[in-house]
Amino acid sequence: MERALQHFIGYLSLERGLVRNSTMAYRSDLTDFIARLRERGIASFDAVARDDIIDYLSECKERGMEVATLARRLVAVKVFFRYLYQERIIRADITDVMDSPKLWRILPEFMSPAEVDAFLNAFPANAKDPLALRNRCILEMMYACGLRVSEAAGLKLGSLNFDEDIVRVFGKGSKERIVPMGRTAVGILKRYLERSRPELIASPEEPMLFVSNRGRPLDRERIWAIVKEAARIAGIRKNIHPHTLRHSFASHLLENGADLRIIQEMLGHADISTTQIYTHVDQQRLLSVHRRFHPRA
Repeated sequence: MERALQHFIGYLSLERGLVRNSTMAYRSDLTDFIARLRERGIASFDAVARDDIIDYLSECKERGMEVATLARRLVAVKVFFRYLYQERIIRADITDVMDSPKLWRILPEFMSPAEVDAFLNAFPANAKDPLALRNRCILEMMYACGLRVSEAAGLKLGSLNFDEDIVRVFGKGSKERIVPMGRTAVGILKRYLERSRPELIASPEEPMLFVSNRGRPLDRERIWAIVKEAARIAGIRKNIHPHTLRHSFASHLLENGADLRIIQEMLGHADISTTQIYTHVDQQRLLSVHRRFHPRA
C-alpha cells in the first residue's frame, strides 16, 4: 500500500505537475487514511469498501476536523482511487459515485437505546465462554464511558477504581480524564475479572485490562471486529463501528438532559465546538418527532 502511495505522489509531481506543498498535503492525508485502514485489518486497496471511507470521514469529523479539511481528505481519497483504477491496481473505483457534500456534512450515526440493548446482548452477560464475556465487557465499557477504540484497547487494571466506580482514561495526547462506569458496566466488568480474564492472561503480571485468547494485550483491529460481529448478530443494518458507541453515549446523555459541558468532559473534547455536533443530532431527532406527531407538520 505504501509503494502504491509513493508511485501516486510521483505521478502527481512528474505527470500532473503539482507543486511540492500540494503533493505533501496529498501524502499527509493519504498516509493517515492508510494507517486507519491498517488498524481495521485492511491490507489491500481492493478490500476497501465505501463504508470504510465513510467510517474514516466520521472519525475525522469526531476528531474535530473542519468541513474544509474533511472535503480535502475526501478529494485526496477519490483522486487516489481514480489513479489506482487507471493503473489497474484495483478492479473498480468505489469512490466514483460517492456524493461528496453529503459525506463531509454527515452527522454522527448513533443507535437507539433499543438497538444498544440488542447490540450488547449479542454477547450474553452470563456467557460461560471467556471470550464472549470479554467481548460483552468491552462493548459495555465503550458505551458506558464513551471510549474511543484506542482508549478501550489501552485500559489497564490500574485505571479502574471500584470504590467510586470510575475509570481513568488516557485519550489523545495522553490527556487523562475521569469517567463514571455505571452500575451495569461495573457488574459486567467484575464478572469478566473474576471468571474470564484469569483464563485468558498468560501472566498474572499482565497490566492490560483486555487480552486476546493468547493472553496478549488486545489491539484496536480486534475490537473493530468485535463491534462488527455484535452488529451482525444483533441484526442491526446501520453502519456500526466503534465510534458509533461513542456517538450513542453522547447522544443518549444529551437526550436525557445532560449538560453539554459535562458531556465534553466525559468525551475528552478539548473544544466545546466538537461536542456541539450532538446538539445538531438532537435537533434532527426533535424535527423527526415533530413531523411525525404534530397535526400541522
